[in-house]
Amino acid sequence: MMKRNILAVVIPALLAAGAANAAEIYNKNANKLDFYGKAVGEHGWTTTGHSDNSDSTYARIGFKGETQINDQLTGYGHWEYNMNASSAEGAQSTNTRLAFAGLNFGDAGSIDYGRNYGAIYDVGAYTDMFVVWGGDSWVATDNFMNGRSAGLLTYRNSNFFGLVDGLSLALQYQGKNERSNVVAPSVNDQGQITLGRAGNGAKGNGEGFSTSAQYDFGEGFALVAGYETADRTDEQVAAGNSAAWASAGGSRAEAWATAVKYDANNIYAAVSYAQTYNMTREADNNFANKTDNLEAVVQYQFDFGLRPSLGYVQSQGKDLKARGGFSGGNEDLVKYIELGSWYYFNKNMNVYAAYKFNLLDDSAYTEAAGLSTDDQATVGIVYQF
Repeated sequence: MMKRNILAVVIPALLAAGAANAAEIYNKNANKLDFYGKAVGEHGWTTTGHSDNSDSTYARIGFKGETQINDQLTGYGHWEYNMNASSAEGAQSTNTRLAFAGLNFGDAGSIDYGRNYGAIYDVGAYTDMFVVWGGDSWVATDNFMNGRSAGLLTYRNSNFFGLVDGLSLALQYQGKNERSNVVAPSVNDQGQITLGRAGNGAKGNGEGFSTSAQYDFGEGFALVAGYETADRTDEQVAAGNSAAWASAGGSRAEAWATAVKYDANNIYAAVSYAQTYNMTREADNNFANKTDNLEAVVQYQFDFGLRPSLGYVQSQGKDLKARGGFSGGNEDLVKYIELGSWYYFNKNMNVYAAYKFNLLDDSAYTEAAGLSTDDQATVGIVYQF
């Protein structure tokens, strides 16, 4: 899941362009560098069914830099790094979330290249505002251009070349990324061997394009729409034609999405709808032929620091292939309600708690795909700058 940094009292999120509360560490000779980060102590529980609990503590840092080249041209760069702290020392995972650089031409727009958010994620961002979960019906990391991904060439223009206030456009190209996920042979408790199989390239992508258009009506109302199309890799297409994988066929992946939000008077409310084709990864790394996706969230910021949040997510897979005891057809891939809240002591310190009411029923599909139908709860404490 793609959680934005909670770096302000009224808007507990990072904008895709950077931190709202970064510390300026250098500003001289037309060069500026902002540094931001947070440390999060977090623990979660599975509260129904298979009772369990786990630590998910982590820290995150990043910087945004810019340099004034001349009156019309500015260079910029953005880097963000995540460090897991829930495992033993030496076994902790780290990952680069963002790393891109580009040029800003003023009213003519900006262009950059690197690891960035997909243009169509402009739609997903409206409802990717939950306390813990959210943004996981169709948005996913390294899933074409649906979330953060690599090899993205992005053009953005705000206020439509300075002619229309509130109208923003994004155009994006993604180069091919071949990524295999070969399944190794395994032995079960009875000593039976399951042979390995070639990967289905679950996190790979062919060449693709993504776009979005947003319009801010003022008074807190905004609307966004996006479209994406991409070639699928040979490995993905082959997996769709193989009996070893219950994965979608087809040579292209495609998505369209739209969302609306209201963000004023201490209220944040948003709803989004999206459809994907041959694109959404299921829990077992197969691709769904088609999905219908709905997300909604509403929050209220009290003056004394409390920010309660209520959200709903549903993704229904269409024409899913048979696997295990599941004979194929339509099934919910994700379906839950999240109820939670932040409490802000100030802009640098907050605590939060959330409960996930899982609405998936036990079925042949959830068992075959390895989906959890249990409820979960998470609490955390955050220091941020």
